[in-house]
Amino acid sequence: MNSSTTRDRVSPVDLPSRAGRVRVVCLGLSALDQIWRVDRLFTGQSEKIRSPDYTTLGGGMAANAAVTIARLGGSAAFWGRGGADPAGYEMRSAFVAEGVDVENFRLFFEGRSSVSGIIVDGSGERQIVNFRGLYPEVADWLPLEEVRQASSVLADPRWVEGAAALFGKARALRIPTVLDGDVADAEVFERLLPLTDHAIFSEPALASFAGSASDDSLPTLARFGCRVVGVTRGQDGVSWYEDGCLNRQASYLVDVVDTTGAGDVFHGAYALAIGGGLDVRDAMAFAAATAALKCTYSGGRAGIPSINDCLAFMRTKP
Repeated sequence: MNSSTTRDRVSPVDLPSRAGRVRVVCLGLSALDQIWRVDRLFTGQSEKIRSPDYTTLGGGMAANAAVTIARLGGSAAFWGRGGADPAGYEMRSAFVAEGVDVENFRLFFEGRSSVSGIIVDGSGERQIVNFRGLYPEVADWLPLEEVRQASSVLADPRWVEGAAALFGKARALRIPTVLDGDVADAEVFERLLPLTDHAIFSEPALASFAGSASDDSLPTLARFGCRVVGVTRGQDGVSWYEDGCLNRQASYLVDVVDTTGAGDVFHGAYALAIGGGLDVRDAMAFAAATAALKCTYSGGRAGIPSINDCLAFMRTKP
């Protein structure tokens, strides 16, 4: 572990000079996203709508976070599972093109890769259906000793055995752990939260697990021992509970084109910022700005900014 990235507290303007020394291991879901752009979303009844545009892109929570870290100038490794099928090889090639370390993105010949169908309307809102893939759950093949080289680690809740192994090793080494708290069964969070330093939920996930997505629900999760418990609220910003206090970061106002992957980008930027030594408030602001800029472009990864573009954007906003 690089202790200078976890003990020193630095300003966001110092992050570009430090980012190249920040290594983040991201573990969890990699999916191949098939994206249709439409004039309106489905209404919920049997119907057929026309799409003027279609594309196929790599996606997945931890996968998008890893790409975000690489785009921002950090060193990113993706640890996960896929099938030895066309989707798996396409995802691996996309990672390599972005500079993400895929040594431990394992493609199983007996597995099937995760694939998502995403419908995006003219305002940037979307509907998603995801096949999570089929592969072994065991994580005994992960090279956990490599965690010593990490500045922070991030996981989503889609591979519980892998996340528990990664977070357990990182916790033992006092390396910050960041959980992307997307919707999952309660027992998943009950297992992972005691190993988590920074738990940042989506609103639906917080409502499902805590019974409410209100800010008042955040302190109730402090019982798991997390340093930070937060929730992202899209255009309403992010709230978090830390050291007995409730805090808020407003969203950055932009012309939204596509919100796909915004939460994943937020988590990746946050993990990089924490690994780079920023305090929580500055990390939240940096992550919010990175996610906002992403939303100004179509596609989950196309709009991920460079670190300098992100900091320049933050200087122009209150």
